[in-house]
Amino acid sequence: MKRITRQQFVQIVETSSVATETGSSFRNSAFGRPQPHRPALIYSGRSPCGCTNEPGVYIDRLDKSSKARRRSSLVIRSFAAFTFCCFVLHIANAQTWKLAWSDEFNGPANSPINPQNWQFEAGILKVNHEVEYYCAPGSNTSPCDPNAPNAYIDGNGHLVIQALRIDSRIDPFSGSWTSARLNTGNNLQNFQYGRIESRISLPIGPGLFPAFWSLGTNMNSVGWPASGEIDFMENVPASRHLGPTAIRSTIIGGNSESNCYCARQSIGRTYTFPESDPNGANVTTFHTYGAIWSADMIQFYVDDPTNVFFVETASDIPPQFTWQFNHPFYLVLNLALGGTGSWPGPPDSSTPSPAFMKVDYVRVYKPLPIAGPSIAGPAIGVTAGQSGRSELSLKSIAGSGRVYLTCNTNAPRTTCAVNSNDALNPHTVDFGRHTTATASVTVTTTAGASIADSDRSGMGGSGTPPGDYSVTVNAFTVSNSSGIPDSTISIAVKVN
Repeated sequence: MKRITRQQFVQIVETSSVATETGSSFRNSAFGRPQPHRPALIYSGRSPCGCTNEPGVYIDRLDKSSKARRRSSLVIRSFAAFTFCCFVLHIANAQTWKLAWSDEFNGPANSPINPQNWQFEAGILKVNHEVEYYCAPGSNTSPCDPNAPNAYIDGNGHLVIQALRIDSRIDPFSGSWTSARLNTGNNLQNFQYGRIESRISLPIGPGLFPAFWSLGTNMNSVGWPASGEIDFMENVPASRHLGPTAIRSTIIGGNSESNCYCARQSIGRTYTFPESDPNGANVTTFHTYGAIWSADMIQFYVDDPTNVFFVETASDIPPQFTWQFNHPFYLVLNLALGGTGSWPGPPDSSTPSPAFMKVDYVRVYKPLPIAGPSIAGPAIGVTAGQSGRSELSLKSIAGSGRVYLTCNTNAPRTTCAVNSNDALNPHTVDFGRHTTATASVTVTTTAGASIADSDRSGMGGSGTPPGDYSVTVNAFTVSNSSGIPDSTISIAVKVN
């Protein structure tokens, strides 16, 4: 088979696409707004059959034009024979995302926002010291104005959420602004795992607090924060440490509002746009905010699912809490305004009214199954009361993504821990661009046992009894939804 590079592949597909329509052109702005003649399936990857030396992913893209989808399908089918070997072998191993659900907001201007996807929250919710009054479209309950809806379809492929000033009060829960908050809850559209993203442009100004986030569907039964909260994107003014060039992604959970990893104890990270960002170096231009969510792991990204900047796993949660993200969630979009004592701070006379948050789309993708990596590591010999370590070598397909690692041991009064050199998380390894990775598993034993205490039950002594045991290392890929490891290795542990 002829060898081609990724660039050659893209050139061929672009040329074929252009040829399908006289006088048209193919505009490729990766992970920006889909253009009319973009192929629905984009290849950028390394294949076991030798088509390219570069890693990559197959990404199922949804064009906003049905005609474009049909043209793209013809282009891909006409090229299928040439890429068959690469496609078939690679697709079984690299990350392959299939669109499972989306709202493209493609209706005519002022057409209804899809009630099968979204419901509206109304009134003063009395949260976060905010001042807004949320209005559903068409509401004439004061201060809502059905002639100036706070959420509407603009006819250009966007959902628009607009915040409008009513008066200048800044005390919390004053209702001095109107805005909109909509969600997919009440069993409209619930999601558990996958790749979730939205392409949004944000307003900036004092007090403005736009967000794309999610809550556990068990919210009504267990309350917040026990339901869990995933914040794909939040933005507040620069005076509150973000501003127009940064957003923050966060996970929130815990037992109660006073016993949680929430508020100032929430677990999150800030993303700052590079000055050279091709989509624009601030939040006022359209950017894609999303997360790759699998069992016991969430990876947050901006603009491109390979541009992951924050990774959290079940191993990173404070020990007094549990991981509260292995159940269904619903999505939320809103534009809030802070009041006195709030995180964004209050609006002032310079805050734009109307302030526009524009949503191009919301999409949820599901992964095809990815095999777990192969894992190898030598046996561990350790003296009771000390630690021993095995250096692990892992192999997988480049483009298969990040893998979460855990361990467990049957040695009494012994703990284990896995560590890697992944810059984003010490409990993961990344096969996004490479076929190999390294990690280590450490077992820590307890002193105080004698040979007489060496039965496997560990009874009769205060330490780890001498004997032969094992430690198991478990690997979970981005397609994992069961909590059952995708691959494991059992390493012998001899305690002396």
